Amino acid sequence: MNMNIGNNQFSSIQQMQEQLFKKNSNQVKQEKETSVSFEDILRRKQSAEKSNELRFSKHANERLVSRNIDLSNEQLERLENGTNKARAKGIKETLVMVDDLAFIVNVKNNTVITAVNDTGDSIFTNIDGAVIS
Repeated sequence: MNMNIGNNQFSSIQQMQEQLFKKNSNQVKQEKETSVSFEDILRRKQSAEKSNELRFSKHANERLVSRNIDLSNEQLERLENGTNKARAKGIKETLVMVDDLAFIVNVKNNTVITAVNDTGDSIFTNIDGAVIS
């Protein structure tokens, strides 16, 4: 006895099951090919963190421009080293002093939050450590 379902002709339930299994296995293959594994995501995240490249927030970039702060390569390296020292001590939000410049850095995100070049009578809040570099 032939059953007519849609436009497909099946002569038995077994043929229907085989057809359904083929569709499901092809769908699983396609999903595997287009999905990204947790391991890949973790590796990418770890390699980005290992790069230790210090980033500047939009606010910090605006402060650098408005206050005419130009960092030399040596000063940038000292800022990065200060951030790494803070990380080693478990500091989360740090003040890093480089020459007459002050930077607030979110250590976990490796991001400079703001920059100040006139530290006279300045008050820094919401930090849990300071590094003079």
